[in-house]
Amino acid sequence: MTDSSLATSGTASVADDSTARAGNFLRAAIDDDLQKGTYAHRRWGGSPGDGAHHGAGVPDPARIRTRFPPEPNGYLHLGHAKSIWLNFSSAQEYGGVCHLRFDDTNPEKEEQEYVDSIRDVVRWLGYDSRFADVPGQPGAVQDHVYYASDYFDFMYRAAEYLVESGHAYVDEQTPDEMRANRGDFNTPGTDSPFRSRSPADNLARLRAMRDGQLADGAAVLRAKIDMASPNINLRDPAIYRIRRATHHNTGDKWCIYPMYTFAHPIEDALEQITHSFCTLEFEDQRPFYDWLLERLTEGGLLHSPPPRQYEFARLNVTHVITSKRRLRQLVEQGHVDGWDDPRMPTLAGLRRRGYTPDALRLFCERSGVSKSGGWIDYAALEGALRDVLDPVAPRALAVLDPVRLELTNWDSVFGLGHLEVCHAPLNPHDPEAGQRAFTLGRESWVEREDFMAVPGKGYRRLYPPHTGGDGQPKEGNKVRLKYGYVVQCTGFEQDADGRVTKVLAEIIPDTKSGTPGADSVKVKGVIGWVGAHEATPAEFRLYERLFRAEHPGQAELEDELNPDSLQVMHGYVEAGLLQNLYSEEHAPQPWQFERLGYFIRDCNAPVSDTQVVFNRASGLKDGWK
Repeated sequence: MTDSSLATSGTASVADDSTARAGNFLRAAIDDDLQKGTYAHRRWGGSPGDGAHHGAGVPDPARIRTRFPPEPNGYLHLGHAKSIWLNFSSAQEYGGVCHLRFDDTNPEKEEQEYVDSIRDVVRWLGYDSRFADVPGQPGAVQDHVYYASDYFDFMYRAAEYLVESGHAYVDEQTPDEMRANRGDFNTPGTDSPFRSRSPADNLARLRAMRDGQLADGAAVLRAKIDMASPNINLRDPAIYRIRRATHHNTGDKWCIYPMYTFAHPIEDALEQITHSFCTLEFEDQRPFYDWLLERLTEGGLLHSPPPRQYEFARLNVTHVITSKRRLRQLVEQGHVDGWDDPRMPTLAGLRRRGYTPDALRLFCERSGVSKSGGWIDYAALEGALRDVLDPVAPRALAVLDPVRLELTNWDSVFGLGHLEVCHAPLNPHDPEAGQRAFTLGRESWVEREDFMAVPGKGYRRLYPPHTGGDGQPKEGNKVRLKYGYVVQCTGFEQDADGRVTKVLAEIIPDTKSGTPGADSVKVKGVIGWVGAHEATPAEFRLYERLFRAEHPGQAELEDELNPDSLQVMHGYVEAGLLQNLYSEEHAPQPWQFERLGYFIRDCNAPVSDTQVVFNRASGLKDGWK
């Protein structure tokens, strides 16, 4: 099954061997296979298939084949980004192709909604499963999107072969009996009383399972390997179970379904995967992976050479939980606002928060590929985002927690109603991006934290005349309004509760930024502002880490959650920004609000002349305490 809707970006190309790249043991394995010609004589039948299908095909035009095989039972998270990056980038680097395969062998947990979301996020990350490998059609491109459920017929055929060749049997013990007879790390297992049945009897019972003659749980098909093996995974593992459930792809055709450990190697082999990358929890399953492919290759069902599995350490990030069960709990119990809540580690949530594909790819690359585990600090994730956004994000001024600033001598200096045009670069790293323009008038909004009635030691922003700690009078402080004039604080107004409602200051003429007099008055503080006469109201959602616990998942969720993971503020953004937001053709783009951090328009909230909603992706530096 193919899907032509995937993006066209990121098509595979042969790696330039002269390009320096970071080494890791997976690249070393690929390099070794290419040097030895391990898969040089492999053939490709034009689509997944058995040994005869590929044997009749053409020499495989893909130097290697990898696969990203998510189960469509939930939304992809940060850990999946590592696997997506590893598999797709490896294929691109070596002139191969990466298959997007949905491992949909569990009908009770899988839904089309998850299939659609996975396809969307892989496309968003910039990866493509298309490759020019259509036999007999030079230059034609094939899209390698597959479903494990499309292989159910072959999997059942393989099961019958294992039974007929004496490598599998139908076990009708109860689940408790099978569990007890399996043994443990110190005790070998005990043979099932059904283990010695003849292949003919086992085949009849397998067909009875297939035809719905046995109840759910009444029997399983087990591989016949070694009940005394020190690797418990080789103690006759179950490979088929009875499960009456409607499948999202095959409907009610089947009432028996393959176990993942049986399906996974078969899927790899049918798709001619060369390098099957898995996380370390599958390392103990590799002997069964190899055993199964050896048996099916011996029987001529699969093409040789078979794929090989390699394991790497999964991505563990502090303050992040990636258990699908726990993530579902967060959603269902209302701790977050859906799977795409910007606090969630799902890729949909990270996307909505303002993370970009480039930032996630950079983070995955920096995290490295190794056999050893360990934790990566959440700050490294935010650092990758800042490093990617700083050179490219357009700038704007914003005020999150506003207090009014009145320049009391404005009219006497400039005249009643005058508006002074100020200019600033759209992006200081990109002169060709041009300038943005906004106006300064008598009244502006400034950050409440940029004023103190009684300044603390080292405070360099606005404060009024006051008596210092030495008993001597101190004049009001001077600061520069960024891209504008130097102003001097003269006083403030407050309400009956003592809350400051207005800051009073005087403008110092001939000190405008970019003019000859800009340096005539030296100041130590520069503050942001937005002209009150043209400001656009905005809601700002300030997100922090969802979990206080550095390694969440050790206690109840409620005890580990950060109660301050979301703070909502209402302020203003620079005039002119609204028109840029209206002109965004597709997904919102991140902005740097100067001195405040990186923000993105919330894609779930409409843009209007009276309200815009922004999510903070990251501060300008790591501010976590």
